[in-house]
Amino acid sequence: MKKTVIIFVLSLIFLSCSSAKKLPVKNYSITKADGSTVTVAAEIADTFDTRQHGFMERKKIPDGTGMLFVFEYDQILSFWMKNTPHPLSIAYIDSKGVIRDIFDMTPYSLNSVVSTVSVRYALEVPQGWFEKTGIKAGDKLEL
Repeated sequence: MKKTVIIFVLSLIFLSCSSAKKLPVKNYSITKADGSTVTVAAEIADTFDTRQHGFMERKKIPDGTGMLFVFEYDQILSFWMKNTPHPLSIAYIDSKGVIRDIFDMTPYSLNSVVSTVSVRYALEVPQGWFEKTGIKAGDKLEL
């Protein structure tokens, strides 16, 4: 009986850890104001559950990768860093693919980071990646 309980508990732990597994990935190009492009390999979070979980519990997110949050309609978006140990930057992107805002976010912070206009997408990347690659508000994500 004791052995069965231990196996059950270990199974629950394994299943709860698997929630941090990666989502489907797609390469996206971002066209900068000067016409040059930068590519990001982004996991796609396009359901309520995947958007709610995001990068929670991920300790390492390599440069050149990210997560694209896809919403059904334009809206003011608000993100926080609950249970997210890796520092991130977020770009809020409108339905035409234009980056409207870029903000840095603090690990584990419960402070909301809110878009300044209605947008359809949010792209999270390792903190500082937008700056390193020269991506700014006004640049365009090719959807």
